[in-house]
Amino acid sequence: MNLIFEFLPLILFFGAFLYKDIYLALIVLMIAMPLGVLFKYFRTKKLDKMYLWSTIFLWIGGGLTLYFRNPVFLYWKPTAFYWVVAIAFLGSQYLSDTPLVQRFFGLVDGLSLEEITASQWSRLNTLWVLFFVGAGILNIYVAYNFEQATWVKFKVFGLTALTFVFMIAQIFWIAGLIGAEDTEVQEEQD
Repeated sequence: MNLIFEFLPLILFFGAFLYKDIYLALIVLMIAMPLGVLFKYFRTKKLDKMYLWSTIFLWIGGGLTLYFRNPVFLYWKPTAFYWVVAIAFLGSQYLSDTPLVQRFFGLVDGLSLEEITASQWSRLNTLWVLFFVGAGILNIYVAYNFEQATWVKFKVFGLTALTFVFMIAQIFWIAGLIGAEDTEVQEEQD
């Protein structure tokens, strides 16, 4: 159910774009995202900070887009957001005992993450930094080198799929590490 509400604003954005134009789609998204933040909060009693900050970035970029009637601000919103997230991940590596990626995966129930070393968390965190920087670059490349309709499809489906595949790869990597540790412990006990 959470997944539906996570992507519903993007689907509404896409539908409104197909129906009329980027400005109607933006207005729909600017209404749907805060509603999504509220829904998630009332459902979980926790504020999804990533979703909240994405909504704030949308309101800034979207407001500028509507005020100036220029979609370039909207095109830059995902890139700016991804780059700020990359900076946060990078900063967490040097300013905190626990990198953001470790905190993120610590929220997943059922994962025994104690076996993963600090250097492995650091490498994984750096990989996330590179992913977010790369996703931001790719977003701007598509925005400036393809038609608006292509960018909208890429933003809704491409970036979402890219992020999903990246996260699934991380889960398999972590599962492999945990499985390897469990296998070694089991062999030592035998």
